[in-house]
Amino acid sequence: MHTDEFDYPLPQELIAQEPAIPRDSCRLLTLDRVTGAYADGVFTDILEKINPGDCLVLNETRVLPARLKGTRALTGGAMEVLLLKELSEDTWECLVKPARKASVGEHIAFDGSSKS
Repeated sequence: MHTDEFDYPLPQELIAQEPAIPRDSCRLLTLDRVTGAYADGVFTDILEKINPGDCLVLNETRVLPARLKGTRALTGGAMEVLLLKELSEDTWECLVKPARKASVGEHIAFDGSSKS
């Protein structure tokens, strides 16, 4: 499995910019494993939705506003870097897109206007 299998288009207006208040009023998406039907709800409905043997997936990730757009120094090709976690003062865990074209040690040039 590759991380690009999780990549999908998502309209900017559907991306939460701050937590729901109250927190348990956030949106809840459920999947009926028998019918394959999806249903929208709110998190306060969760106890009505889960049964013994169900799989509950919790996502505790936090998104940093750190998507950088740059160009490959050697070829000028477009690259995108999403900073995930600071490992040390000058080292980050990140996702690079397109990953197949990135090489260890490759230089990517960024200018101040390429951050989003």
